[in-house]
Amino acid sequence: SIYEMFGNECCLSTGEIIKVIGFKINKLIASICENNEVGPFSAKVELPLNFPGLYKVVADKTPYVSIEEITRKVSIGPTRFGHPCFYSPEDIKLANFTIKRGEQITFNSVQEVDGTVAVNCGVVRNNQSHSFTLPLSQEGKFYECEDDQIYTLKEIAEWKIPKCRNRIVKLSNTLHTWDCSNPLPENFGGCLVLMPVYEVQAVMKFRKDIVHILSDLDVEVKDITDCYDISSFLQPLSLEDVFERTSKEFPMVAEIMEGPSESQKPYNLLHTGKEIVIYKKYQATRVLASEIRSGSPKRHFLIPLSYKGKFKRRPREFPTAYDLEIARSEKEQLHVVATKAFDSPHKELFSVSVGDQFLVQQCQTSEVFYEGRKKVIDVLACEQILSDTYKKVLLPMYMEGGFVEVIHDKKQHQLSGICKEFRLPFNVKVSVRDLSVEEDVLAAVPGLQLEEEITDSYLLVSSPSSPVESWEIPVYRLNMSVHRLSKDVQEVLPPATKTMVEEISEEQYYMVRRYENQTLHPPPRPPKKPA
Repeated sequence: SIYEMFGNECCLSTGEIIKVIGFKINKLIASICENNEVGPFSAKVELPLNFPGLYKVVADKTPYVSIEEITRKVSIGPTRFGHPCFYSPEDIKLANFTIKRGEQITFNSVQEVDGTVAVNCGVVRNNQSHSFTLPLSQEGKFYECEDDQIYTLKEIAEWKIPKCRNRIVKLSNTLHTWDCSNPLPENFGGCLVLMPVYEVQAVMKFRKDIVHILSDLDVEVKDITDCYDISSFLQPLSLEDVFERTSKEFPMVAEIMEGPSESQKPYNLLHTGKEIVIYKKYQATRVLASEIRSGSPKRHFLIPLSYKGKFKRRPREFPTAYDLEIARSEKEQLHVVATKAFDSPHKELFSVSVGDQFLVQQCQTSEVFYEGRKKVIDVLACEQILSDTYKKVLLPMYMEGGFVEVIHDKKQHQLSGICKEFRLPFNVKVSVRDLSVEEDVLAAVPGLQLEEEITDSYLLVSSPSSPVESWEIPVYRLNMSVHRLSKDVQEVLPPATKTMVEEISEEQYYMVRRYENQTLHPPPRPPKKPA
């Protein structure tokens, strides 16, 4: 059988020895369904894994009958995706712990102790975490918990489709405007039943790349795992696999088996067959920034703190008085102009007209009369700027108005200085481009909102043939496989590191924000306007 896949022609001849290294979903057949059920005439569409959009997973109503069935069919792994949650309709009594019915059980990892395989689990009860193990022999009814996270199709395909089961998802955000090439109906907001089409990932004795074989290829094979020395095959490693190696194993020399599809520098230098030196793994800080523009789509960037360009401030907009309280700083006084009128329902508080200017002071409480009774509410103390004086006023914190910042700071700022001196989000425009790079992608952007600092995982790599500079490559956003070579690294210290501004897609932007925000508590909601 000769076939071509991803531009690789491959001949599987009789007697060929193939080492299967994994199964991967190649594409998804989606049935458009009503009421979470597929009818006999449901339309079917084919969706590639990179089809844009974010989706919510609908909990499977069919229970699993044992822990063993869950481990066999559901992906459980070290990443944030690999921690599925289930509940039992009955109490489960363990040796020193009882899981209450309906309690959410998080499956963290599978381990073998003294020849017995068990699952490390946890429940949160009264804000306290309790850890325990469940043996594979544990039987009962285990139902999937509702999942409020959003995922890309690729993430769902890799982690959220159980073996031998379909998966129902609900479209949460389309992320792009509808056009005639979109296989889904216009304004579609319903559910899809996803049926995976698999491919087999394999390595062959005399090939240095990864071979992708569709599961419906007409080839007969025989399992010879028990009688063959599989150490003679190459061992492909993803960037996540490399990152999980201990720090003592770096630096290492590797050859790229499957290069990334990205065309921007330096990723276009990482092509199949190229040798690279991986010096170290580490966590690095980036500033997540988005283009300021009224329409969509907006461009999104991850900017290293070493960025050498300079910024000038741009005015921020604040929809409520509560946002003014969040943005105010001890280092400088916040000066704003009202862009929307507000009529106060209380005579003790100020009514705002368009064009009124204020210096924001502090949050405090104030007594107001409401329906004949005294009531204490949160207010924002400000000074109204008049022609020749200042007037102390109180604005209700729930006030839904509109304010624009007045900028007095004409200085040019470095990114690292902005992060130290000001609260994010912060609006800027590049005033002096980064001269250390050929093309500064930020220089052409009319305005940027610096949203938050994030921490991301990187590998530091360079080319052994021309070690002039080294680059940082993101572990979780670059799809790439390598295999380790037994060569020694000539230079243990890496050459000068070239950090790049990385432009990320809309999906990657939502993923980055989602993971960062998982560890942060959201700010309290603004107080509601009295009824």
